[in-house]
Amino acid sequence: MTIHTDPGVYIEEFSSGVHTITGVATSITAFVGWAPQGPTDRAVLVQSWSDYARQFGGLMSGALLGYAVNHFFKNGGSQAYIVRLVDITSALTSTTPASAARGFQPGNGFTATAANPGAWANNVYGIRIVQNPSDSTRFSLLLVYTAPGNPEVTVENFPNLSISPSDPELRTIDSVVNDPRTGSQFIRISSVGLTQPTPNPPDSASPPYVLTGGKDGAVLAPASPGFHTALNANGTGTGGVRLLDDVSIFNLLCVPGETDATTISQLQTYCHSHRAFYIADCRQTDTFASLQGGPTDLAGPDSINSAFYFPWVNAPDPLQQGRISSYPPCGFVAGIYAATDATRGVWKAPAGVHAGLSGAIGLTFTLTDLENGTLNIQAINCLRNFSVYGNVVWGARTLRGNDQVDSEWKYVPIRRLALFLESSLYDGTQWVVFEPNDERLWSQIRLNVGAFMQGLFLQGAFRGSTPQKAYFVKCDGENNPPSSIAQGVVNILVGFAPLFPAEFVVIQIQQKMASQGPA
Repeated sequence: MTIHTDPGVYIEEFSSGVHTITGVATSITAFVGWAPQGPTDRAVLVQSWSDYARQFGGLMSGALLGYAVNHFFKNGGSQAYIVRLVDITSALTSTTPASAARGFQPGNGFTATAANPGAWANNVYGIRIVQNPSDSTRFSLLLVYTAPGNPEVTVENFPNLSISPSDPELRTIDSVVNDPRTGSQFIRISSVGLTQPTPNPPDSASPPYVLTGGKDGAVLAPASPGFHTALNANGTGTGGVRLLDDVSIFNLLCVPGETDATTISQLQTYCHSHRAFYIADCRQTDTFASLQGGPTDLAGPDSINSAFYFPWVNAPDPLQQGRISSYPPCGFVAGIYAATDATRGVWKAPAGVHAGLSGAIGLTFTLTDLENGTLNIQAINCLRNFSVYGNVVWGARTLRGNDQVDSEWKYVPIRRLALFLESSLYDGTQWVVFEPNDERLWSQIRLNVGAFMQGLFLQGAFRGSTPQKAYFVKCDGENNPPSSIAQGVVNILVGFAPLFPAEFVVIQIQQKMASQGPA
């Protein structure tokens, strides 16, 4: 406290003790599958279809990943993490062949290799060496795109490079080009020798040093042994879906076309541990008859964090001149989840007449109302076609939503709202750690968490006409007894009244006798 000796007015500022809790994202979607190019050692964030196409090669026949991502962005998605799987036994990486590498072979300059496996770099990505006119020990490396029939385009330019390991400017070619933050997105440098690389002739028409030798390897189809090995859903390695461990947050997980029950169960467990939600595809050949009894093999304890959709969706294939093909529903559905979250909130069921499938022209199986009703109570979310509304999502149950299970996490929006609250409160209460555990801390917690819940209440996230009916936050001496305090534990209890979707609308009609007027 400041001691004042001069008579007058003094102004002092005090902290309000308010730590604002911000809601986390709700629809960042992770896609896992085979792609012809792109990093295989990390999950990559893409924020548009063109971003995906540039980094992972766009659409490719026989590979479902690109189509699912395309459907995601078409239906309202905005952020996606991509995990690229490859067959490590058959995929090869492009490099500069020694026979034509003039200055690239080991011991005479350096070797350039594509940054990731596949044939994507073959004969289209090349390297030009430009001598520094004022310093014969330095040069520039230009990565150029040289597709046949197209003008050469410089993609990356790394100037003022050196091969000297003792370069005073720290511009050695491998350290600059291989830098994970500012280096090349396309190539890696190795086998740096002590001889200056041979520059390209000054004639711009001379060919660059082109990368060759890459192979895509086998296209990994979902539900195949090779795909499952690369997917690594059982957690025996660090690759595959486990690359998402390094992502700060993802909310939805899609593995387009994956239908193996054991693998889906493992993915459900993975999502449960990461507070994420898995969107499961049916088999392409599934029909109403084949789904009788429901997906009971997918309804384990972790299935509260997943939902199952039927049937596959018919849509034009840009690679086949618009010919109609069938695609798994997860990409469409994930986009609808994102669009619904953005316009209505995570507490709104991603289904109904406003949940239309953009880019779809039909479904592989047409359901009647009676068939839909039979599947719905077995936790199968159906896609329907209505003459007025078109193709829409017509179900909002988790895989624990079978009527006979009677789970509290029966509905998708309720479970996803709970995941949103858990993640937001987890991030928003980190400041509590190591604070003095007493009534002053508890009152601050109640203030901050209560303000967050009140904001959601005002947005219509909870059932109840008053805050007291909609939610509560308890953090006091009753749930923090001396024994908990002595163990360094502060307990916070948060409850909410969920909004249940109006799954069944009942209209009652009765006759009313006409009143008798005067005679």
